[in-house]
Amino acid sequence: MANESMGLLGRKLGMTQLFEDDGTVVPVTVVEAGPCTVLQVKSDEGKDGYNALLLGFGSQKKQRVNKAATGQLKAAGRQDTPPSNRGEIRVDAARVSASSVGDTLTAADVFSAGDYVDVVGTSKGRGFAGVMKRYNFAGFIRSHGTHEFFRHGGSIGTRLTPGHVLKGKKMPGHMGAARTTVQNLKLVKVDAERNLLFLRGGVPGPNGGNVTVRKAIKKG
Repeated sequence: MANESMGLLGRKLGMTQLFEDDGTVVPVTVVEAGPCTVLQVKSDEGKDGYNALLLGFGSQKKQRVNKAATGQLKAAGRQDTPPSNRGEIRVDAARVSASSVGDTLTAADVFSAGDYVDVVGTSKGRGFAGVMKRYNFAGFIRSHGTHEFFRHGGSIGTRLTPGHVLKGKKMPGHMGAARTTVQNLKLVKVDAERNLLFLRGGVPGPNGGNVTVRKAIKKG
């Protein structure tokens, strides 16, 4: 089922802490969400076949944008200040009918304190990693004559049947730098003036990394 929860593009700024009235410390991640410009409106009644908003966030130099994107940005009035991050947000038909190219969406327009959100980002790259770091393997026993086999992954298959390594076998390889979603984070505070969201818990990716924040699918 397609996700039709509204959201915004943003940037992870880092972590801090807030204090509740009773003195409880709340660890939060600060995300700059918006302002986002609507670059394109897609409708299931048109040639696109689905409802979505193409949003732009941030800014970059004009010479870094190709001609195809320049024409799209010109219609939205962003040809002089092209966004550095563009992405689609699946929405419902009501949101599509109420949106038009060039509209600006802020954090306060979409979110409010107490909401639950899903955050999509790119996890930190860890390079080439073994099975103990990548999958939390226990490793081998370190006694009774074990020789140079402490951090190995063990057997990866059999000889004749099936005669090959099964797909999805957990083995050493590239770790991180993958699309990651953290669900059901509580939105503790919204700073409307600075378009900042204070989310309880951690958010994937490094500080300064691009993220997408949208209303939670599983928890309203």
